[in-house]
Amino acid sequence: MKCLKFEKRIEALITSAKQAAKQAINLGGADLSGADLGDVDLGRAYLHSANLGKANLGKANLGKANLVNANLCGAFLRKANLCGASLDEADLRRAYLGEANLVEADLTKANLRGAFLSGANLSGAELRKANLCGADLCGANLSRAYLGEADLCGANLSRANLRGAYLGDADMEGADLEGADMEGAILERISPSGDILSRIAPTGNFGID
Repeated sequence: MKCLKFEKRIEALITSAKQAAKQAINLGGADLSGADLGDVDLGRAYLHSANLGKANLGKANLGKANLVNANLCGAFLRKANLCGASLDEADLRRAYLGEANLVEADLTKANLRGAFLSGANLSGAELRKANLCGADLCGANLSRAYLGEADLCGANLSRANLRGAYLGDADMEGADLEGADMEGAILERISPSGDILSRIAPTGNFGID
């Protein structure tokens, strides 16, 4: 009986989620873990602190949605539209975001440790203090992205587009930058005396003569 009630509650939440964009339903804190929301229109939906762990959101529209502090750990977001979405401090560990649209998304302090972002578009995204340790960003578009103080330790950035990106005080120890385009990228460090030491990356691809 408890199992049946739980299933009915999940179905009701999914139904609400599918109507969120049209009716502006508040799904803040909702438990949608493991839900099948592929292709669902959740544009501008309010999902603050929602639990979407291991949910299927493939090709879903989450444009300009509020996903602040949301749990998307292990979620499937292939080709999802997250353009302009607010993902501040969201948990995206091991999430699958291949070919996702994250143009101008706000991922400040988001946890993307071990996430798959190959081919994703993060142009103009805000990734200040984001955790991208071990993330796969092969071929991703990070042009004009803000990665100040981001953790890119061990990340795969091979063939990534980092043109004009800001990487001030980012930790890139062990990151794979083979073939990455860093033209115009800004690498900045703060000296012990507090002076700002800036360097603009040269023209050309990293690791290619």
